[in-house]
Amino acid sequence: MIKDIEILYIDDELNNLFGFKANFRYSYVVHTASSTIQAEEILIKNPNIRIIFCDQRMPNELGIDFFFRIKKEFPRPIRILLTAYADMETVIDAVNKGHIFRFVRKPWLEEEMISCIEEADKFYAANSMLDIKNEELEKAYHELDKFAYSVSHDLRDPLTGVLSAVKLALQFDDIDQIHELLRLMDGSLTRLDLYIDSLRDYYLLRRGELFLSSIDFKELFKDIAAFYNMYVRNNDVQFIINVDQAEDFKCDKTVLELILHNLLSNAFKYQRQDNEDKFVKLSVKVADGYATFVVSDCGIGISPEYINDIFKLFFRASDQAEGMGFGLYNVKSALMKLQGTVDVKSDIGVGTTFTIVVPSK
Repeated sequence: MIKDIEILYIDDELNNLFGFKANFRYSYVVHTASSTIQAEEILIKNPNIRIIFCDQRMPNELGIDFFFRIKKEFPRPIRILLTAYADMETVIDAVNKGHIFRFVRKPWLEEEMISCIEEADKFYAANSMLDIKNEELEKAYHELDKFAYSVSHDLRDPLTGVLSAVKLALQFDDIDQIHELLRLMDGSLTRLDLYIDSLRDYYLLRRGELFLSSIDFKELFKDIAAFYNMYVRNNDVQFIINVDQAEDFKCDKTVLELILHNLLSNAFKYQRQDNEDKFVKLSVKVADGYATFVVSDCGIGISPEYINDIFKLFFRASDQAEGMGFGLYNVKSALMKLQGTVDVKSDIGVGTTFTIVVPSK
């Protein structure tokens, strides 16, 4: 039975290449090369190679020099040097230049090679996991920096506005002036409430398990329509809903609602003010174990240069409406939790369409 361990064996002696492949082709995925140039081509085409054996005495390039040359472009494969020579200079160069995992003397023994491969594979797995954790840690630190700035900025601004209004109100006796300040305070506190809701969603997506239930999309969309009813009436926007559900669909209703509300909120907020026929469309089709949602609008659209950035934390593509920079980031995080996908198409001044596909659990 072939394992998933891929090995590249480099040697200019064809008998050694044939011998290695004959011994190990049933146990591992084996690639062979008779030159370092050919070996590099194989590495480019086979990114899952975990272990590289290379003879030190290659005709055009020493094994150590080859390992040194490729370590930047191919840092993960474990490097093992084959040599009949074991002088101290070779050992020092191998460690310092080539980052060699270990030496294997030629002619090698099958038992020794198996042991070497198993050890190298364990080392590869440990290093790969460490690389992944380091990448995750770097991303977490980056998000934490942005999060700290956002908290200090987006929490302080509305609070500062309220405090300033309170101080002014204490100086006024005129009821109309006080009412005006109260309206300003109301706006600031509404922004603060939205921010706290966004924080709640942000942490909801990072903690806890999914709570699955059967979802009737006619009922769900009826509730969503009621939620936006006042906005639709006050802003003269058509809200067009369509449901095509012929089979049961199980999902976490709260997480699904989070996705739809964030997309719909943006669709309503970023309408073109000069458009007399404003609309937002929401549809779902459930078939073959998947729900496909489409949220579209005839709004201001998203610039092509921003399409790849809109799901980043705290990113804001437009100043037309107040935003905290959490919404689409939370959408992306929620879809990862549900193992769903998102596709965005947008034209400036024409509108935006989000297509979401989520599997039934």
